[in-house]
Amino acid sequence: MTKNSEGYKIVSDNRKARYLYEILETYQAGIALEGTEVKSIRAGKVNLQDAYALIRGGEAWLLNAHISPFEKASVYFNHDPRRTRKLLLHKEQINKLLGQVEQKGLTLVPLKMYLKGGRVKVDIAVGRGKKLHDKRDDIRQKDDKRAMERAMKRY
Repeated sequence: MTKNSEGYKIVSDNRKARYLYEILETYQAGIALEGTEVKSIRAGKVNLQDAYALIRGGEAWLLNAHISPFEKASVYFNHDPRRTRKLLLHKEQINKLLGQVEQKGLTLVPLKMYLKGGRVKVDIAVGRGKKLHDKRDDIRQKDDKRAMERAMKRY
């Protein structure tokens, strides 16, 4: 977990999403959680690797995000690690996202989860899946940049 200078603490970062998807637009969303989920998130026990979002019934939902059960809670009061969680967005934002996802065939991907002002927030991105050649271009650019930095360091 890292503390940012802007007053929020990043709990989980989905770096794989930036590799697999071309990010077009991002939104900040709240998330409806249970008490033990918040405690696990504060402890950093979150995984967003396989997570995705969708809009169903005029509401945004986060699916397949893994929040580990809280260790100090009993089995009866704990939560299901992969339950579907509601994302808190404005109606206009949901309508805009719905139009983009249905018409253009785009995907909603969570980028990171963080604590801001005591509340848990999720950055949701509208993304288009990259082709294999796009991924290779990204790797090539990253390697070139690394080689240039090494060369500059020597001189």
